[in-house]
Amino acid sequence: MSEHLTPRAGGAPDALRKVYVEPTNACNLDCRTCVRHAWDEPEGFMEWLVYERVVEGLAEAQDASGRGATAHGRDAAGPGRNAAKPATVAFMGLGEPLLHPRLVDMVRLATARGLATEVTTNALLLDQAMADELVAAGLGQLVVSIDGATAETFGKVRSGASLATVVRNVRYLEDRREFVDGPRVRVGLEFVAMRSNVAELPGLNRVAAQLGASFIIVSNVLAYTPELVAETLYDRSATGCAAPASTSSPRWQLPRFDWDEAVGAAVGQAIERAQGVSIADQDLAAASGHCPFVEAGACAVAWHGGVSPCPPLLHTYTCFVQGRHKLMTRWEAGSLSVQPMAAIWSQPDYAAFRERVRRFDFTPCTDCGCELAEGNLEDCLGNTHPVCGDCLWARGIVRCA
Repeated sequence: MSEHLTPRAGGAPDALRKVYVEPTNACNLDCRTCVRHAWDEPEGFMEWLVYERVVEGLAEAQDASGRGATAHGRDAAGPGRNAAKPATVAFMGLGEPLLHPRLVDMVRLATARGLATEVTTNALLLDQAMADELVAAGLGQLVVSIDGATAETFGKVRSGASLATVVRNVRYLEDRREFVDGPRVRVGLEFVAMRSNVAELPGLNRVAAQLGASFIIVSNVLAYTPELVAETLYDRSATGCAAPASTSSPRWQLPRFDWDEAVGAAVGQAIERAQGVSIADQDLAAASGHCPFVEAGACAVAWHGGVSPCPPLLHTYTCFVQGRHKLMTRWEAGSLSVQPMAAIWSQPDYAAFRERVRRFDFTPCTDCGCELAEGNLEDCLGNTHPVCGDCLWARGIVRCA
């Protein structure tokens, strides 16, 4: 068996397929929703040697698993042949990727090794020169963080930043990619929903049209400060039960609807205290215990080279979950400053952790909230750091691109 694949139960390979790369944890904004309000860490930028080990490790894992797709997701077999998607480098993290002086070189190197590339950005630094260079380097996807569809709301969330500047910058990228041979850069929007901006969701269709965006990702806010607790939209939906137990609150089984304002308001009022809800036989609570990172064959690399199972474990910070003040302590499987990716990925304790996450063998801390849920160091089953029973990503509450 290849050293890049770790055995799973039943012999199926556990292959590395995506790496979330944090080029820097520095940022040019001070958004009210940002985790930097709940931590005290030095700023830094990823060294080139660390990034080279990311690319080499991911490319070798891709070669070992037998995928032959190009960096833009097209296979020599041609369209319609169920070609495997290439492994992906996703530039994101807790800083602004465009601040890294060698981001274009990072994209270019990944493209040259047959990897797909994605960047999540606030787009304020995406000037014409940067857009030209990213397109030429082979960037596959650009996700733009926009937490308001109007200038006023956008500026309130993003510390006075200009929505008009973001639209102008991304619009140039949209125009620029029309003149490039080969696959075009795919553009998407990412929106963090709160009580103060959720009414602007319909306006995202207009912004998406302006930017040529083909998809919109909506996440709930993770409350890093007491002020944000009142902004959350998941007081009940984060738990396994949508409302307090009551024989007068039945379970609802809904069909598909043509959703509009009237239908949404009526359904929302009807199921507000439902014990459970399914739509077209899909249970809305079924997402509990599903890790979007481990199940995608992903890991995350901090700017200093530390390798973690997911972006939420890259750093130590505090947050509020269901009103509880919680300390999230980072967990690293190893560091790329001293080890190659293959050696870290195949470590027995890291492989065992991924298997436990796939089984999701953790207590449902979000449903309970005992003193153990005030951190991620242990749970009632005896699992030790990191434990995931209180993870809002696993419950489908918080989303990442």
